[in-house]
Amino acid sequence: MKASDGTDPKEFIANFFTSFMHDLVRGDEDPATVVDRYHTPDIVQVADGHLMDRAKLIAHTRPARKHQTGARWEVHEAIADGDRIAARYTLHFQTSTREGSVDVYFFGQFADDGRMRQAHMLTRAVPVRASDEEQLST
Repeated sequence: MKASDGTDPKEFIANFFTSFMHDLVRGDEDPATVVDRYHTPDIVQVADGHLMDRAKLIAHTRPARKHQTGARWEVHEAIADGDRIAARYTLHFQTSTREGSVDVYFFGQFADDGRMRQAHMLTRAVPVRASDEEQLST
């Protein structure tokens, strides 16, 4: 992604993750095919200090395909400079056993074709409020 291509960085990052998760969870393609559609072969992703290359990313996606029932990205702010995007967003997710939200601070680099080349993320689980727990238990 290039800042000069006119795409709003907030929209780009929300669409990137939404499309990737949709293709991964709702499709029947091999996870490696989906990962390769959205990431360059030399992808390096570091989340909270844990490094994932292409092989580890593919392995990480397999449980998501099995358990993910919904996800929504709420992008609070994002800026782009050339092929780099910095964003702050909240991922709201549902799995077969739980739901929750995670705040994410994302710094990424994308290839000209829109695939992710590199990502560094710091995350924080959003605490469940007492009123949320009451609604979930009723």
